[in-house]
Amino acid sequence: MRLFGPLYDRVLSWARHPHAPWYLGGLSFAESSFFPIPPDVMLAPMTLARPEAAMRLAMLTTLTSVAGGIAGYAIGYFAIDLAEPWMREAGYWDGYTQVRVWFERWGFWAVLAAGFSPIPYKLFTIAAGTLGMLLPAFVAASFLGRGARFFLVAFLIRAGGPAMERRLRTHVELLGWVFVVLLVIAYLFLKE
Repeated sequence: MRLFGPLYDRVLSWARHPHAPWYLGGLSFAESSFFPIPPDVMLAPMTLARPEAAMRLAMLTTLTSVAGGIAGYAIGYFAIDLAEPWMREAGYWDGYTQVRVWFERWGFWAVLAAGFSPIPYKLFTIAAGTLGMLLPAFVAASFLGRGARFFLVAFLIRAGGPAMERRLRTHVELLGWVFVVLLVIAYLFLKE
């Protein structure tokens, strides 16, 4: 079943749209606080479509992700009781409670590492607010972790250029299913 190839082609066409940076910023903001799809799925094809803008797109993704992380922090700090039913219904609650344990143990380093992990970043942002992490430390860890991830993605995609696009197109189905399997493994790991 070809699921990811047509999706990849559609996202690549969106990446060339004049308003694509707005969409990327909105997706990046939303993913850090409540939305399930990571911004990499738009950053990578946008970098392929506009390699000269790779670093600017990475910065946009980083800044809007950190802003969304602050929104997630605010959810945890001010509204965890309101968010809890949604988190339970969406299947995030067990992961959230595990992230809280890690967060209580490692704090800043947990948020920094979360920038690279397949675990939904929103769980870390909400936990940071719930546990009252110092906001400047949270912002610094978010900026470093998320920035390192998004600049690395943009750099690698830009460096790979047209050859990278051909490889992605050839292997997009395999990569898509590997990503799904990693998400399921992360979910099962967090559920325990």
